Amino acid sequence: MIKGNLLYEGKAKTVFETDNPKELLIYFKDDATALNGEKHGIIEGKGVINNKLSEFFFKQLKDRGIKSHFVEKAGEREMIVKRLDMIKLEVVVRNIVAGSLVKRLGKEEGTPLTVPVVEYYYKSDELGDPMLNRYHIMALDLAKIDELNQMEHVAFSVNNILRELLKAKNVDLIDFKLEFGRFDGEVLLADEISPDNCRFWDTVTHEKLDKDRFRQDLGGVVEAYKEMLDRLTL
Repeated sequence: MIKGNLLYEGKAKTVFETDNPKELLIYFKDDATALNGEKHGIIEGKGVINNKLSEFFFKQLKDRGIKSHFVEKAGEREMIVKRLDMIKLEVVVRNIVAGSLVKRLGKEEGTPLTVPVVEYYYKSDELGDPMLNRYHIMALDLAKIDELNQMEHVAFSVNNILRELLKAKNVDLIDFKLEFGRFDGEVLLADEISPDNCRFWDTVTHEKLDKDRFRQDLGGVVEAYKEMLDRLTL
């Protein structure tokens, strides 16, 4: 694999072309942002941890029949992935009330939901990533109905798999964000799965083991990320 031109630089990752036109190289950064980019910081070693955790989760999902863009880990901070035509949606699955759901539902943080909830958000920095429903998505031609059905099915499947996997490590999956893209006629899971885009709480103490420690200035951010890596991979 030969690292090619810079294709895109995001808040937490940098994407490069490779000598294979169907593959890209993702570099995981230590940068951390919150509050729609208003808060910025550096979490030392975050990129290394998120790369390892994403590799772990993508492999676990593959073993259970969930296809993703993951090809292989290519270094401490680097991952080779399939080159997807990204769908400009964030698919959020919520199991327990946290984050923005506290205000929207008027429920106390930590309140279990009777059923998992799926939400769609339009990936648009200019608009502040607004929430959309299925009709908005189809009206904007972001995805077809069969693609939405597939993404939702995968999202629920990932939720079931990860909840079971994490429960064995005394971790509750509060909520998480997924992204998808098109590859050779298929819709595949993309992006990453890490404490950056998931909420993980210790099952017993309810200690937060994710990016909320950075968002809420709780301290111990690096320690929380390392804790998740150790619980899952050691």
